[in-house]
Amino acid sequence: LVNMYGKCASPADARKAFHKLHHPDVVSWTSMITAYSQNGLLEDARNVFDKMPQRDVVAWSAMVAAYAQNGYSREALELVPQMQLEGVKADMITFISILDTCGSLAALREGKEIHARIVESGFETDVIVGTALVN
Repeated sequence: LVNMYGKCASPADARKAFHKLHHPDVVSWTSMITAYSQNGLLEDARNVFDKMPQRDVVAWSAMVAAYAQNGYSREALELVPQMQLEGVKADMITFISILDTCGSLAALREGKEIHARIVESGFETDVIVGTALVN
């Protein structure tokens, strides 16, 4: 329900559905981040992210994408070292969002660092990641 309300441009209803959950799991928390970000409510999305008891790679990727898709490229990039500090390894989705952010900022140094991490992670042969690298 949280996800559906977010897609229907009703973040208030998404929040109500979320708060009715007795024990929200990481999927529910991430859905709330996405609901807010899809509706341009980045501060609310970040507040939810910061309150999450546990964050997995999907939650981190959702927050990076939220910033990137709403024009907050610098904030998206700033999440990468925090993610590393928490011991969460980026996946293909994370890398794609980060690469798009590097491109929009013309952040060559950061882009090269991300490229090296992509190679280390073995994702360089993925077509979608390769396309993001070219862009």
